Amino acid sequence: MPHGQSETEAPTIAHLGVGAFHRAHQAWYTDRAAEVGERWRIVAFTGRSATQARLLEARGGRYTLVTRGAEGDCFSEVRSIRAVHDGAERAPWEQTLAAPETHIVTLTVTEAGYLPGGTASTRLAGGLAARRASGAGPLTVISCDNLGGNGDVARDAVFDAAMRIDHTLADWIDEHVVFLSSMVDRITPRTTDADIDEVERATGIRDEGTVVTEPFSEWVIEDGFAGPRPAWERVGVRFTRDLAPYEQRKLRLLNGAHSLLAYHGLLRGIGDVASAFGDPALRDLVEEYWTVAAESCVLPRGEVEEAIAATRVRFANPRIRHLLAQIATDGAHKLPVRIVPVLDHALRSGADAAAPASVIAAWAIAGGHSPAEIDALLDGAGRTAAAMRAAIGRELRRLEEDPVAAATRVEPVRS
Repeated sequence: MPHGQSETEAPTIAHLGVGAFHRAHQAWYTDRAAEVGERWRIVAFTGRSATQARLLEARGGRYTLVTRGAEGDCFSEVRSIRAVHDGAERAPWEQTLAAPETHIVTLTVTEAGYLPGGTASTRLAGGLAARRASGAGPLTVISCDNLGGNGDVARDAVFDAAMRIDHTLADWIDEHVVFLSSMVDRITPRTTDADIDEVERATGIRDEGTVVTEPFSEWVIEDGFAGPRPAWERVGVRFTRDLAPYEQRKLRLLNGAHSLLAYHGLLRGIGDVASAFGDPALRDLVEEYWTVAAESCVLPRGEVEEAIAATRVRFANPRIRHLLAQIATDGAHKLPVRIVPVLDHALRSGADAAAPASVIAAWAIAGGHSPAEIDALLDGAGRTAAAMRAAIGRELRRLEEDPVAAATRVEPVRS
């Protein structure tokens, strides 16, 4: 912090939704950026529960980050969160957004937080009303939730909330607030009592705010800030004018392969990603899928191959137990954006469509889904829809005859 500058005068990021992912991701990047540039502070607010505020307050916002690699754990202390509040406390939230030192708001409020009338959008609109009243100037809002075009989603939700408060507030927001999308990626499993015990043994500190995460991390942010920002680009954050190719790459290469392992793994009685990726038949199927999915991505081939190589390492890490049952949930909404475009591209280009088609077939069998539900996934597929149905049908017949899957198959679980 510059000489003579007080803590409250430091450039500030207000964050709404201070859960484990924020602390493994945006707060971690901000802490690292302080080592190579100006120190920014985060004033954090909880989303739906005050529990995180109580945990962080115990150590003044500091917490231990356990980076769990295949060979062992690394421990670091993250200090970028300098104040933390219960998100239900209106006064500190509005005071923070009204302060001229606050230049950025980041959000991790889940998809539900952006629904019409949602608490998060209402809070943000109220905070922006306080900023307008204070004359504090422009502000940048960055959504860090796992939604395509999340900045646009946030803008629409906040405009809707602002119109319910005062239509002139929506006009002011349009002129003074920039909403940016970002693509975020870092697996952050739930912290257990055993993790907290391990931190105490290693550091001598009983840290109830401990966060566990994987070594890999990625953050790509749409450029166009309304004001200053941390030196995130010096610690690995990428800025781009076009986020869509990066969202596409993540959906098709990472999330698509996750879905493949989830549904095929569950059919074989496997419980987590590392175990599924360690199965030779499933590993081969993932590699086959990546060959097809890579061709559907618009980023340069070198970047795509680099992403696949990183994903291989992530999937093989046995110490990050990413449960297949968790990944398999809500497949009816996930597969149309993860798998259907890859299948469509394969059929249009004349590539082998078996691997992407098999994901939908495995979803149908694992969840007991009907032909009508498969058709619903393909809604809007256009002229390749019939070819998709045929490819999926072939994979359904193959899976039904697979003796390994048949021997370990459990009762269908709707997903």
